[in-house]
Amino acid sequence: MRIIPAIDIIEGKCVRLSKGDYETKKIYSENPLEMARQFEGHGIEFLHLVDLDGAKSGHIVNYQVLEELASKTSLKIDFGGGVKADEDLVMAFECGAAQVTAGSVAVRNPDRVVSWLENFGPQRIILGADVNQGKIALQGWTETSDFELRPFLQEYIEKGVQSVICTDISKDGMLQGPATSLYREVLSIFPSISLIASGGVTSMKDIEDLAGVGCEGAIVGKAIYEGRISLKELSSFIEKTN
Repeated sequence: MRIIPAIDIIEGKCVRLSKGDYETKKIYSENPLEMARQFEGHGIEFLHLVDLDGAKSGHIVNYQVLEELASKTSLKIDFGGGVKADEDLVMAFECGAAQVTAGSVAVRNPDRVVSWLENFGPQRIILGADVNQGKIALQGWTETSDFELRPFLQEYIEKGVQSVICTDISKDGMLQGPATSLYREVLSIFPSISLIASGGVTSMKDIEDLAGVGCEGAIVGKAIYEGRISLKELSSFIEKTN
């Protein structure tokens, strides 16, 4: 299972939120590049980079952070937040993203996402399925749609999606454990997808449990910044499982 540390950006700074609430913003670093280099130095290959300003405003804002991290580290970056139009997607790839997560746009404009899958390939487009009380959330989690998770996934898998990041918003940033039972259920219904768990990872046991249910990756955020999981522990897990 891939270990994918998260860097969430507001005004160019590395922050974390609780349950996606912007009012709970806590700044952990003024220098995202320094943080990314720490990950890289511990043998981590992947990074989940979220432009929270972009997610809220509906277009990419912190593209310079993406460009800097992509050009000055070897991390394979999946980027999300504010990718709504074709020009946003092109900008993200030109700035160095290896993959882009389609979140709100997948709810509001499914035809556009299908065209991205066709034009760029399913290996470069990740479906963002962020769940709030069973419904898909959007616009930086400030809104909740009427779409339920299972039919939402079914529709996109039929259209060619192969990778999904699924976040249980009630777990995100709370350091109370991930939605392991939700991921087990999703994988029992859709065993062919590469499912990336996000939200609530608090301990190495959580990571082992997610690997045990078949998650392809796990995004780890606040647990790193709050010292619940050390980069050394993550490095050891990567060495052990490779």
